[in-house]
Amino acid sequence: MGLLDGKRLLITGVITDASIAFSIARLAQAEGATVVLTGFGRLSLVERVAKRLPAPPPVLELDVANPEHLSSLADRVREHVDGIDGVVHAIGFAPASCLGGGFLDAPWEDVATAVQVSAYSLKALAVAALPLFPETGGSIVGLDFDARVAWPAYDWMGVAKAGLESTSRYLARELGPRHIRVNLVAAGPIRTMAAKSIPGFSQFEDAWDGRAPLGWNNEDAEPVARSTLALLSDWFPATTGELIHVDGGFHAMGV
Repeated sequence: MGLLDGKRLLITGVITDASIAFSIARLAQAEGATVVLTGFGRLSLVERVAKRLPAPPPVLELDVANPEHLSSLADRVREHVDGIDGVVHAIGFAPASCLGGGFLDAPWEDVATAVQVSAYSLKALAVAALPLFPETGGSIVGLDFDARVAWPAYDWMGVAKAGLESTSRYLARELGPRHIRVNLVAAGPIRTMAAKSIPGFSQFEDAWDGRAPLGWNNEDAEPVARSTLALLSDWFPATTGELIHVDGGFHAMGV
């Protein structure tokens, strides 16, 4: 019997097979879940990557900044499954001006895009998916990069992630009466396509070297995926509004 037998999951953020979301989808299927993916922009790429999963799932187009995509999401998901028990929010984007050391120069228009896509979208996606959850509730899990401190080069994406963390807590409060849990997984640096687009990403990798007491493999997304699956399962029935660190213990160490 799998950890997620009978669960129906909506998973965002799969771009390549190096994506954390891809590892989540692969392991979720191995644990008995039915998966529906969403993608945006390079949908044909997501569709090709989806075929590498054990059971190629349907792929829906979803731009979290597009009200029409959001308002039609529930109906489009119902074309493939009769509801969902969990959602994975693995969405983040910031214009180039918001990363790489230009914190003082980034214009509001670009900052607003980073905040909308990387933080507000958690609320937008949750609201769009609400009609799909059963009365017994379910789980929403977002992927995060610890925003309690300032990181070199991360700039306004760090601010957006701080907004994501706060949004998750408010969502936990609002959705708790519906028995829907909302949690985040703060992952250590993983060499995904998104990470490689961050100027100075090597500084993150260097910081983890020798400081994470459990060690850290920046090419292995499976520890993050396993923790996400645990939060999507029934084994955390009274945990919500939480930020789970999956970073080899880096966050708890000093110099």
